[in-house]
Amino acid sequence: MFDALAIGATGMHAQQATVDAIANNLANVQTTGFKKSRIVFSDLVAPAATQRAGAPLAALQGAGAGVALPTPVRLFEGGDLKKTDSPWDIAIQGDGFLELAMPDGSRAYTRGGTLKVNADGQLATAGGIPLKPGILIPDNAEALVISATGRVQVRIPGQSTPVEAGQLEMVRFANPGGLLAQGGNVYRATDASGEAIGGKPGEDGVGTVAQGSLEGSNVKLVEEMVNLMVAQRAYEASAKVVQASDEMLGIVNGLRR
Repeated sequence: MFDALAIGATGMHAQQATVDAIANNLANVQTTGFKKSRIVFSDLVAPAATQRAGAPLAALQGAGAGVALPTPVRLFEGGDLKKTDSPWDIAIQGDGFLELAMPDGSRAYTRGGTLKVNADGQLATAGGIPLKPGILIPDNAEALVISATGRVQVRIPGQSTPVEAGQLEMVRFANPGGLLAQGGNVYRATDASGEAIGGKPGEDGVGTVAQGSLEGSNVKLVEEMVNLMVAQRAYEASAKVVQASDEMLGIVNGLRR
């Protein structure tokens, strides 16, 4: 009965983690480039040290002990493209990420496509973090033109043809689900994600760029609501296990009097 209490508690904890992940997904359903998370479960098996004296070994081997600590996994499925017609918006179509030069000298990655010119005249994210490699935009530039292959040009007053400003480069990962989220659509590489594999848009499997559009969140509202109902029912079932075990313990305690 004590085992049942513990098992029920692990189930409640796991489903609470699921509800938390779903709540975060729903909160970011309108966040540009947001990637939803799901919770991965694995079972716990009672270790040999906890086997009761006198119990048949064959009956206890592999006995379930509940749910292991849930692991969140981020899903990098592409979101729908949203047309903005702004030359400062780009959407990545494919598996690529833009590389960022962080203030501390480290590298980070994003799929957020809202760009601007920062205080140093560099093409940067909406938060002012410059892209890597750096692309300088002239002060007198009237318009920005970015091709599907990442070629960056600007229009200068008095010149009939666009001026070359630079080339967007992107990276991909063997396991993007292993990236560590930093907030603000920024990620860092980990051992689980593997090292960044560089490439140019249109080549090397990193995808292409669509100017004048943004990638929407990959959260599907109906799917998340269904998952929420399932998690709620599973939580209630685990709570019933805890309640039933508590009632049985109460009966046993009453018999001892």
